[in-house]
Amino acid sequence: MTSVLDEIFGMGGLQPLLANEDIENINVNGCDHVFVRYSDGRRAQMPPVAASDDELIDLVRSLAARAGVEERRFDRGSPGVNVELPDGSRLFAVMAVTGRPSVSIRRHRFSQVTLARLRQLGTIDAGLEAVLGALVRARFNMLIVGGTAIGKTTMLRGLASAIPSHERLITIEDNFELGLDRDPQHPDTVALQAREPNVEGEGAISQADLVRWALRMSPDRVIVGEVRGSELIPMANAMTQGNDGSMATVHASDSRGAFTKLATYAAQSPERLGLEATNLLIASAVHFVIHLAEARDDKTRVVSSIREVVGADDKQIVSNEVYRPDPTGRAVPGVPVRTETVERLTEVGFDPDVLERPEGWWNP
Repeated sequence: MTSVLDEIFGMGGLQPLLANEDIENINVNGCDHVFVRYSDGRRAQMPPVAASDDELIDLVRSLAARAGVEERRFDRGSPGVNVELPDGSRLFAVMAVTGRPSVSIRRHRFSQVTLARLRQLGTIDAGLEAVLGALVRARFNMLIVGGTAIGKTTMLRGLASAIPSHERLITIEDNFELGLDRDPQHPDTVALQAREPNVEGEGAISQADLVRWALRMSPDRVIVGEVRGSELIPMANAMTQGNDGSMATVHASDSRGAFTKLATYAAQSPERLGLEATNLLIASAVHFVIHLAEARDDKTRVVSSIREVVGADDKQIVSNEVYRPDPTGRAVPGVPVRTETVERLTEVGFDPDVLERPEGWWNP
């Protein structure tokens, strides 16, 4: 009876895996090759999730038809589909371009999280909790960077928890993940999602379009789930046009590498900005870059580096690594934060003595 109900109302053969809160990632390489990664890093192979590959494709189509604000196709004409599942998990599936249909599901174990909770999880320490909360309250623009599945979206949620509840937020995503519009702490939030073209190849709405639309919606802050292309320029413009306190995530291997990635996006955008113009724009838009990585001793996902952007010097962004990784990979105070920044943080209740502990606060 349970399997029948899962077929009708749930996720079919995926339901038992999604019901296990310890499972973080699910990868299906054909109906009978199923692998999972647990939150503690363990990996395991699981039983088939469908009787055949055709049944697996039908399951994905069913999920795509029920998810999001509109149906998303999954066929030979549109062989890739990105779907938000009811529990907030992110499903991506491909067919036709691979020998067997493949499904990847990324779980968000913490749909609502605070900086205090991130401290309890070991992602940040007490000092970083104080610093990051003050950066949000002082309305600095921030980028959260790191590798795939390192916790950038969770960190973005944690930072957003420090935003005053009366502020109006506009979130922009390729596929709904943040869920700030469902958080009671942020009642005045509008979540926008990019749209793929229809069968005739028309009607596409990009994240760049949505950023421009967001600026007409009287936002206090604009939050982009992931910057990865032409939305960079309008996002940077938003950050320099009075929407201080805006945030976004970017894939980058380290905090300094984020600047190279942004320059690449700018070069590929319709504006085709040169490197010098790009660096001037980024330096005026982004105040801090926060990098996430795995700790070297126990694989916990941690903040490993924070850079304060100082300015632009011709072909490079000038920045100070105000928090740098210690031997375990966890962030501890590095180059002193600029005096004017400390003064701005102090105005929102920050205790500057937090910055005077060179070994950090990981083991108080």
